[in-house]
Amino acid sequence: MTEHNSSLKKTLWYSTGLKMLLAVIVGVGFFLLLVFLRQEKMIFFPQPVSEQTLARIRSLKNVEEISIRTKDGITLRGWLVKNAGSTKSPLIIYFGGNAEEVSWMIGEAERFRGWSLALINYRGYGASEGAPGEKKLFADALTIFDYFAERPDTGGENIVVMGRSLGSGVAVHLAHNRPVKGLVLITPYDSMTSLAQEKFRFLPVSLLLRHRFDSLSLAPLMRQPMLALSAGDDTIIPPRHAKRLVDAWGGPATFVVIEGADHNTIDTHDRYWQCIKDFLSRLQY
Repeated sequence: MTEHNSSLKKTLWYSTGLKMLLAVIVGVGFFLLLVFLRQEKMIFFPQPVSEQTLARIRSLKNVEEISIRTKDGITLRGWLVKNAGSTKSPLIIYFGGNAEEVSWMIGEAERFRGWSLALINYRGYGASEGAPGEKKLFADALTIFDYFAERPDTGGENIVVMGRSLGSGVAVHLAHNRPVKGLVLITPYDSMTSLAQEKFRFLPVSLLLRHRFDSLSLAPLMRQPMLALSAGDDTIIPPRHAKRLVDAWGGPATFVVIEGADHNTIDTHDRYWQCIKDFLSRLQY
């Protein structure tokens, strides 16, 4: 009788343990599935543009509203800030961060004297249609480049791409596929996979992540000059991620850490703008 009770208890214990294990497995599986399905909302944070902002921009001189139709029928919208006094100008195409509506850069256009500035919002950002994703942003970047390369006032071989944070990966992809003159990368990363794995060590990121933005794999193939600017106090994209990208770059690369700056305040430092100005002045056109 005693042996029977002991055996019954063991059976119940194993059964309960198995149920608990299955519950944990199901719970973890559900969590991983949720992360996999909702990762776009963890990566992209589309920002709108107000009617007041649009009205203010329309009142500015040398700013042209731009609409670009993509191959899949989406309209991207933004602006071209023209280089005053020039009928044909070298051009900077700017790609923003994951929570950035790019119209604010119109106010900084004076810092790029001698250049025109193209500011086109990502899909779902500003007044652009659609929803963002890695492949879509990559394809759109090529469409944007081709549009401006064919314009008589911005075309030719004098196009530089500038990417901030998320946009650094878009800029690298574009430069790998089109003849850009150089790249300015602000708080760049080596890859989204590397960045996410560091922040979520307990997750199988390489299996879950669909939007990899793998600039590091392209870096050895690049030949264009590149400037990478990192913020010394950046906890979102620590400078070591930019350093890996710079070390792997196939062309001339300059790496500058702006001390005392963080991810969102790097552009408030004078050295940031001076480094960009010096880099652009070295690109002959």
